[in-house]
Amino acid sequence: MKVLILGLGGAVARRVALGLRDQGHTVVGIDTRPWADAPAGIEVHTVDLRKRGAEDVFRTRRPDAVVHMATVTSLRVQGEERHRINLGGTRVVFEHCRTYGVKHALFVGRHTFYGAAPDSALYHTEDEPPKELASFPELADLVAADLYASTALWRTPELTTSVLRVCYTLGPSAQGTLATFLRGRRVPLVAGYDPLFQFMHEDDVASAILLALDKRPRGVFNVAGPQPLPLSVIVRQAERVPVPLPMAVLRQLVGRFGLPRLPRGALYHLQYPIVVDGHAFRAATGFTHRYDEVQTIQSFLEAHPAPPSHRAQLRQGLETLGVMKP
Repeated sequence: MKVLILGLGGAVARRVALGLRDQGHTVVGIDTRPWADAPAGIEVHTVDLRKRGAEDVFRTRRPDAVVHMATVTSLRVQGEERHRINLGGTRVVFEHCRTYGVKHALFVGRHTFYGAAPDSALYHTEDEPPKELASFPELADLVAADLYASTALWRTPELTTSVLRVCYTLGPSAQGTLATFLRGRRVPLVAGYDPLFQFMHEDDVASAILLALDKRPRGVFNVAGPQPLPLSVIVRQAERVPVPLPMAVLRQLVGRFGLPRLPRGALYHLQYPIVVDGHAFRAATGFTHRYDEVQTIQSFLEAHPAPPSHRAQLRQGLETLGVMKP
């Protein structure tokens, strides 16, 4: 089988590429980020997905399957450009799939599709709509890309479409939203809240994608691994220091004094959980995770020990806001 991977520069995407190569498949990848030391057997094209060069790859290579992992979060790209990449890029991908006879399109989305809200069900199922986009507008283009990919199920019935809504990933690469959040020594929490966070090892995510390519399930599927943990437990297991702050104070401090940079809407995810039900995907593919929650955190910690403390900077910030006396 010939597989085209979009967004090959990501850690999980590269694991998928290596897995496919080892299984004997032909692997082609597209990304604006180069892979200078790409191993033999993986063909890399450093082009923009929305440009003519990417269409030429579809036209000349004629892939049997396409894995779309080229969406970006607000932590990487801001504003209108993110909208063009996520929604515009996804539209282009499915147009090329239809034009050039692709048999299977696999869109890798995020479980944050469902939104964080105080009245949400504990376990989200695939038929639930997104919520609370007004409070987190930076998530809207990712939700729109997911919904657009889902419409291919009826717009292009000859194309087998799999939409995977994958929970947070964590591992030695330190890529992804949760890893970025845990990168500093001190990790902010909203005082009075300790939501469950659902995450899985990046190797398990790659295995789930490989299974989906093999089994070709048609539909929308949540992908999850081990049991979720309270955010404070994750922070301590990663040997970071939890810093509970009132929401009003936290809004002023994110991105400053050693705390991670977060969109304001993301702060709601520090109050309310997003936990998905992954039974449908396991039933369709037979997926089981290899790494439990402790092993997953440990793999991140071993590669990225806690950095030096920013205690003095944080104290200065709290004094500036009048939360702490000089």
